[in-house]
Amino acid sequence: MLSPDQIINQMMEKDSFSKWLGIKIEDIQKGSCILSLTVKKEMLNGFDIAHGGTCYSLADSALAFAANSHGKKAVSIETSISHTNKVLCGDKLTAHTKELNKTSKIGLYSIEITNQEKLTVAQFKGTVLFSDKNWN
Repeated sequence: MLSPDQIINQMMEKDSFSKWLGIKIEDIQKGSCILSLTVKKEMLNGFDIAHGGTCYSLADSALAFAANSHGKKAVSIETSISHTNKVLCGDKLTAHTKELNKTSKIGLYSIEITNQEKLTVAQFKGTVLFSDKNWN
């Protein structure tokens, strides 16, 4: 069986979007991970703050990496996000993933996104479906 690091490295090799966003893997364990990115000008919306998709995409990648770290291929089936504070150009965002519940088929995860001042800027919740396919 592959380690969480080996699985996530395989996923990142093919994940052009996460690479384009500049996502960095800070830590990976079975069922959890910490990811980060720095907000670029291209990620801002018309209000000169980060587009909501920036936090969403960071959290979505964190969800995928945490769930797949168990060794079974998993995909999201339901997600939601609450944006709690504005995000500015240059902010370093960090996504902390927590596994709330896991069965052989379904996993429930919470992802908190903070900025460089440890201020929570978004809360994300995601449910994944585990397949019978292993990472190898």
